[in-house]
Amino acid sequence: MTLLDLKAILPLVILAIAAVVLVLQLSITRRHSISLFLSLIGLIAAFLSLKESMALAPYSLSSLVLVDSYALMFSGVIIAVAIVVCVMLYTYLSRREEHREEMYPLLLLATLGSVVLTMAGNFVTLILGLETLTISLYVMIGYMRNNLDSLEAAVKYLILAAASSAFLLFGMALIYAELGSMDFQVLALSLNTNMSYRELYLLIGSTFVIVGVGFKLGVVPFHMWTPDVYQGAPAPVTAFIATVSKTAVVALLLRYMTHFGLSSNRTIVIILGLIAVASMIAGNALALMQSNLKRLLAYSSIAHLGYILVAIIVGGALATEATVFYVLVYSFTTLGAFGLIGYVSDAENELTSIDAYRGLFWRRPGIALVLAVMILSLAGIPLTAGFIGKFYLLDAGVSGEYWTLVIILAVASTIGLFYYLRVIAAMLASGDSAVDGSSPVKMTALGTAVLTFITVVVIYLGIQPAGVLELIHRMIFEFFTV
Repeated sequence: MTLLDLKAILPLVILAIAAVVLVLQLSITRRHSISLFLSLIGLIAAFLSLKESMALAPYSLSSLVLVDSYALMFSGVIIAVAIVVCVMLYTYLSRREEHREEMYPLLLLATLGSVVLTMAGNFVTLILGLETLTISLYVMIGYMRNNLDSLEAAVKYLILAAASSAFLLFGMALIYAELGSMDFQVLALSLNTNMSYRELYLLIGSTFVIVGVGFKLGVVPFHMWTPDVYQGAPAPVTAFIATVSKTAVVALLLRYMTHFGLSSNRTIVIILGLIAVASMIAGNALALMQSNLKRLLAYSSIAHLGYILVAIIVGGALATEATVFYVLVYSFTTLGAFGLIGYVSDAENELTSIDAYRGLFWRRPGIALVLAVMILSLAGIPLTAGFIGKFYLLDAGVSGEYWTLVIILAVASTIGLFYYLRVIAAMLASGDSAVDGSSPVKMTALGTAVLTFITVVVIYLGIQPAGVLELIHRMIFEFFTV
């Protein structure tokens, strides 16, 4: 590997070195604040190094790693969100007696795996990135050893993630047996050429790959793990799963479909279309029945992934721009929702029942306002980032003339208003709130700053999204014209 190669993958190198440094730090001293500091230094350095990699883009390390504007754009979102999650973890773990410091190298390794997925151009890179991410998540989900819900969630995720990896590996084996190559580009050329039995053989392998990816995304019918893991995992870890890990898999699937031309393959489009419809309908319908806020957000995430699949199916520059912007919006909105749950919870339990927030607006209006902004953004209400995001998804669907998907997206979003507004209605209702009762809120300056920052971002992107959209447009244009 040359120095030029190392410069191209500098964000990966920095994240890997930072994880090793954190492990060495733990062998010398256990200081929570030092672990946070080193983690933030590593993540910020990785984020800043994206500029150096961009100077070389597009750059390819054989077919294994593709360093282009597309990968670096998604990597920027992932690392930025990981920085926020890192700060959330510090506040969350400071209230608990668990060993805290081991969480940070796990966070960095999971982020490393996610960034690898955005750069994957080959099934070898895919499986390496995916397993680096997934194995780290096993431990992060079950990190609170004295919490039975956390351990149960970790075991369920372990079993189902192992099953999804089996589907993925079997699909890869079928593809390799036929093509003799693990390269995405070779697969795309073969699938887009009518070759009778060979095309069918490759489609079966690709379908198994989509099944494996579907498990990681948590879309219907591969969503069984989502509500239990969201409920049982520590709130900042849930935020990481809902944002960073799913952003990475969306980036992978979008490259698989758009960059390699699989949006033109009718069979794969039909499979993804059925998954999108099922996810939008089932996700919203199941969310209607929830009284637990984390489970409500879990089922709504299934619906949101269904919305994103609509744009992925359409393909092309406009749909890719819509996907990137929606992923960015959804990530920050979800961070705010789960971050607030983590901040208002005490050392023993998380306040996840919707009733726990009853009357919150009259007792703690600042906290209620933050949660209301996040909920309204998820619902797609105007003047929030969620509205702009859904508008662009609908625009992408209309441009591709996928009218059935567009109509279902609009109807499903309307259904979502009911359960989102239930949360706001509970905060506005009269009655005592557990947030200020059995579990008094003691917000730290760091926690307040993070939640304020996220709230400002969500509102700003809803009112003035032009700058971010222009940046996304420019990077996507470079990606499609290279």
